[in-house]
Formats: sequence, structure tokens, C-alpha cells
Amino acid sequence: MFGENLFVNYGEAVAMILFGIGFANLLFQKNLIKKIIGLNIMDTAVYLFLAEKGYITGRLAPIVVNGVQDVETYINPIPSGLVLTGIVVSVSVTALMLSLTVRLYRRYHTLDLDEISARLRKEGL
Repeated sequence: MFGENLFVNYGEAVAMILFGIGFANLLFQKNLIKKIIGLNIMDTAVYLFLAEKGYITGRLAPIVVNGVQDVETYINPIPSGLVLTGIVVSVSVTALMLSLTVRLYRRYHTLDLDEISARLRKEGL
């Protein structure tokens, strides 16, 4: 029974596995660049999950063609809009995180978060 549902919902399962990989990367890595990559993997997993939930087999993209306006013909456009908005926000957040990482590297000459924390404690900040 469990295997049957897993094979039917493989997209959602892959999204959860990706989210777990990204979360573990975010928790266990000391390198700031690797933490940013982990957060991007988590973002991608959420977008995949939303896209999987928004897709309905046999329906079309919500673009009216040939005068067909029946609601049952098209998929819901809300998940697609959320994914596009999320991607734009994710790119902006990634750019900000990378710029802050560059500033930290220029000041401390390392990307190791533990070493940066130790130097901050040593400086008394």
C-alpha cells in the first residue's frame, strides 16, 4: 500500500527528499557558500512541490484557445504564479546572501562560519 502511493506521488516524494537534503546541508555545513546552496536546494524543492500539486493530468495551461472557456479544461494558475514569484524572491535573496558572504570573506579571509564567530567573539562584537 505504501509503495503504490509513493509511485503515484513520486514528484512530491522527490520534493521532500530534496528539501531534506537542502535542510541537512544548511544545518551541517560550515562553509557559507555551501549553506547558500542548501537554501537554494530547499527553495527548489518547494517550487517542485507546488508545481506537482498544481498540475492536473489531462488539463491544459490556463490560456484560452479556440474559445474554450470551461473551467474543467484548465489547471489552476495560482500555483504557477506562486512558483514564479518565489523564484524571483529566491534569486534576490541569493544575491543578497552572496554579497554579504563576499563582504565577510574580504574582512575575515575565510568562509568558515565557526571561525568567523570565533573572530567576532575575540574582537568583542
